[in-house]
Amino acid sequence: MRVALFVETYLPFINGVVTHVKSLKDGLERLGHEVLVVTADPTVRHHELRDGVLRCPAHRSKRLYGFGVAAPVIRTRLKFVQAFDPDIIHIHQEFGIGLSGALIARKLHKPLVYTLHTMYDEYIYYVAPKPLIKTVKKISHRYTRFLATRASALTGPSKKCEEYFREVGVTKDVSVIPNPVELDLFNPDQIDEEKKRAFRQKYKIDDDVMIACFVGRLGREKSCDILLDYWAKSVRPEDRMHLIIIGDGPSKPELEEQAAKLGISDMVTFTGKVLHEELPPYLASCDVYVTASLSDTNSISMLEGMATGLPVLQRNDPLNADQVRNGVNGYIFNNAKEMGDILRQIKSKTPEELKILKKSVISSVKSSGAEDLANYVLTVYHKLYSQSNQSVDQ
Repeated sequence: MRVALFVETYLPFINGVVTHVKSLKDGLERLGHEVLVVTADPTVRHHELRDGVLRCPAHRSKRLYGFGVAAPVIRTRLKFVQAFDPDIIHIHQEFGIGLSGALIARKLHKPLVYTLHTMYDEYIYYVAPKPLIKTVKKISHRYTRFLATRASALTGPSKKCEEYFREVGVTKDVSVIPNPVELDLFNPDQIDEEKKRAFRQKYKIDDDVMIACFVGRLGREKSCDILLDYWAKSVRPEDRMHLIIIGDGPSKPELEEQAAKLGISDMVTFTGKVLHEELPPYLASCDVYVTASLSDTNSISMLEGMATGLPVLQRNDPLNADQVRNGVNGYIFNNAKEMGDILRQIKSKTPEELKILKKSVISSVKSSGAEDLANYVLTVYHKLYSQSNQSVDQ
């Protein structure tokens, strides 16, 4: 089967959607399928096809995380995709490239799959001034409906995506397909012990201090302000615990200022941006992964933490309730007190108890590799492909 994956940004840029698409591409190719990734790239002046990736000229947008925004209607792009002759077109984002994929699918009479990765209501403040947020939200909902009605199948990494489709007025079935994680990269047995020691030395954290970490882009939607507030209310210096916040973003300066005002700067470290390939020893050096975000849809950063054996402390999110199972791969908390109590509970476990918990956490993501993702998605593709062939025969 030949599959064209349309995504607004791709390697070397890294985010959750890029990781998802890369894993899907890798998994499909390992299973013998052909894949073309179509993406915007502000560094190229002409459409360039290299190593199965069609890079399309784009304008860099400061408001959209520095992504490249490409024009949706370009004849050259259509010719490249037409020459590839995909059996399935699968769009993963909704801007110029995503719209381009939808239009090309219609032009070439190909089945269209649309995966919703992002709850855009949480991100509208990046692109719209406050007085216009309500209007822009309505436009965003209308546009999501537009793409969804043209898709032959809808998917998303959590039930939260299904709920969002319902909220914007889409009634089609949604296949919930969990996000992947690069199991080999984050295998704790493959992570250099010297790099783990260097991590604690770099940030001056003693060996007897338990480290809780969060990884992600530091924007308002990640609720790191709530995480800091909970930490200040429930953790004391004598607990011998430290919070590491890994990542960068527009909210980083105000979060650092918040930590100072709360008087917890000595217990919190902001690392800034960390390259993806350098992340494994950071995670493996920590003891737990903690998040207060309610905007994530099956967070890949959280899964990467699990792959290294970190139990996850997740703020209660009913639509993501099935991702963290108490005592199996982590714990759910509802408030600052519960978060602090769970942290102390984990810190008090014996080495043997921690070893058993870590093994359980890793086991919970063992079926989240690239080929697992590909097999999940192939069930959707094969159904559409069969239906498409039947309609042609008739």
